[in-house]
Amino acid sequence: MWKTYLKGFKAWLQLEKSLSEHSVSAYLHDVELLTRFLCLDGKQPAPADVTLTQLKFFLRWLNEMGMSAATQARIISGIRGFFTYCLAEQLISTDPTTLLEAPKTPRQLPDTLSIQEIDQLLSALDLSKPEGIRNKAILETLYSCGLRVSELVNLTCSGYYPGEGFVRVIGKGNKERLVPIGNSAIKYIDQYMQHVRSHQKIQTGQEDFIFLNRNGKQLSRVMIFYLIKSLAIQAGITKTISPHTFRHSFATHLVEGGADLRAVQEMLGHESITTTEIYTHLNREFLRETLKKYHPSYRS
Repeated sequence: MWKTYLKGFKAWLQLEKSLSEHSVSAYLHDVELLTRFLCLDGKQPAPADVTLTQLKFFLRWLNEMGMSAATQARIISGIRGFFTYCLAEQLISTDPTTLLEAPKTPRQLPDTLSIQEIDQLLSALDLSKPEGIRNKAILETLYSCGLRVSELVNLTCSGYYPGEGFVRVIGKGNKERLVPIGNSAIKYIDQYMQHVRSHQKIQTGQEDFIFLNRNGKQLSRVMIFYLIKSLAIQAGITKTISPHTFRHSFATHLVEGGADLRAVQEMLGHESITTTEIYTHLNREFLRETLKKYHPSYRS
């Protein structure tokens, strides 16, 4: 019975919400966990018959399985999405998740790189090789624009406006935004396009992507992760970093420099200002560390 609901939910996520394949799979997995729990007593109620009490027991079951508060909260988010769909499709008349409270999770401050560490990474690139020039352009763009890795690999030549200093970015939910791009990133993208990309045999259907692999195809997200991990080792940086670290560093350095939070929100493509506000916490920590370092009364 639930297979039909899951099939409809999947189509709704893809067509109505324009979610990525990865996000759709995560949502479906969350609902499948709920159906597994509901089957434990040998019965499987329809969505319209699921109660708040059952969902609270489901939450307790997740906890007993050893799942962290963050994982439980994410699963509950997926369950909420499913019942939102059911309500929209009139499969239920009331949403049982309305009064369901997910476990409180401490807001984690993301790891960031200092400007010096970013310079270390960039200096570790071998610009005598074609991939070195491309990778320099990639890292400059990540840091200059604060992009998600999926946004980076989907950048297009038709959405690149070096004269105006902007790139067109397709973010979460297929939402489009224009993001300013710095002169250094423009310089290295242009070098890459003129001296490397122009000499490649580009595969059919891949012509508009800016960054390509050696086979003339769009880069994968995994390849960007691998690039940054290996580069960190070469540069002697021991922090655990990923492409997202560049995004956090971009936002942190802006906020530390006094940038308006609304402007940072717009550039990052955050729907809610509360998501961007995490960087005000980073900023306070930066101020505290500055006081400890330079103010006489803070020194031990």
